[in-house]
Amino acid sequence: MAIKAETLEAVGRRISSLWPQLNERQRRTLLGVEARELGWGGVSAVARVTEVARSTVTIAIAELESSEMLEPGRSRRAGGGRKSATVADPGLAAALDALVDPATRGDPMSPWRWTAKSTLSLAEALSVSGHPVSDQTVAGLLRDAGYSLQANSKTREGRQHPDRDAQFQHIHDLGRRFLRAKDPMVSVDAKKKELVGAEPGYKNGGREWEPKGGLMRVGTHDFPDPAVPKAVPYGVYDVGANTGWVSVGSDGDTAAFAVETLRRWWSGVGKARYPKSKRLLVCADAGGSNGYRLRLWKRELALLATETGLAITVCHFPPGTSKWNRIEHRIFAHITLNWRGRPLTSHEVVIELIGATTTRAGLTVHAEADTNSYPRKIKISDAEMAVVARQIKPDAFHGEWNYTIRPAKRTTTV
Repeated sequence: MAIKAETLEAVGRRISSLWPQLNERQRRTLLGVEARELGWGGVSAVARVTEVARSTVTIAIAELESSEMLEPGRSRRAGGGRKSATVADPGLAAALDALVDPATRGDPMSPWRWTAKSTLSLAEALSVSGHPVSDQTVAGLLRDAGYSLQANSKTREGRQHPDRDAQFQHIHDLGRRFLRAKDPMVSVDAKKKELVGAEPGYKNGGREWEPKGGLMRVGTHDFPDPAVPKAVPYGVYDVGANTGWVSVGSDGDTAAFAVETLRRWWSGVGKARYPKSKRLLVCADAGGSNGYRLRLWKRELALLATETGLAITVCHFPPGTSKWNRIEHRIFAHITLNWRGRPLTSHEVVIELIGATTTRAGLTVHAEADTNSYPRKIKISDAEMAVVARQIKPDAFHGEWNYTIRPAKRTTTV
């Protein structure tokens, strides 16, 4: 006897109402119960109403009539489902490990030793060698074997000076004394030179939110534009005030340019911020335009000390440790974030983007252009350096790294 239409509609309503609340095992149980209650033709009727396979309903009835109990939390018997790739192909794991781990490869000249090992390329190589597998399976096998995607990490600094840590402690202690006395402590350095070009400009790394479809198109090559010089940012970070000053030059990154930036910072904000101070602490890298071996750096600082009346104490970070300079992560890192994805089409754009840099900690940055010319390879003679040396007092601890430059004594004429 055919099952009545109203009966099938009731079955459909019950199953539809309960279906979202049940797991896989419970859904099969519901299908089996409904099909068994309908009697002859119930399997086909339930399959048609629920749009599931007839075999699924048949299995559901068999599970109802079986005395086998499943473990709590399981919907299927243990061992069910498709076999894993390593069970179906016992040699797959060893073949994959031989490709990925250099220490286990038999052939030291294997091209895989020098090939970028993406999951897709690994899957292709395994398939060619008789282990057909997908790239998704390769990714899962790598994770199971303890592999993960990793990048290079700059942690090994090479040979270090034996007094490296002692110099860091010296800078820390001296800086704390200056800050407690309300005297200025600044960190100085030059940022990477930036290519500047007229529209469409050069590609600048990073992304930013733009209206959909508003792709910013730039030139395909990064050849410098001879008509537009590179931007040369040099910064001064006031540690106590958490403020920055950046001069954007268009000529050489020389010691004269570095000290001129210090001079502009002092006359622009430092003198007003620290009206009673008679000394200044400058923390700088060991090399570059503010290197401890540069005669021009010391001569320019001596001139600045005499002009301002400040005793300028300089502490250089040990060679190879420039990344610990505060200005790198207090200012320069945020400037890079602020102009990510923005083509630097002019020096004015560079200055505006630097000046708009802020942080949640309250950092503000002043930026201005320095259009002066700073010739390279200026030589300071021994005689001139001997005069400058009269103003320099080396510290007892590594006097080449730590020294104070005092104002020159002014001579009076009668």
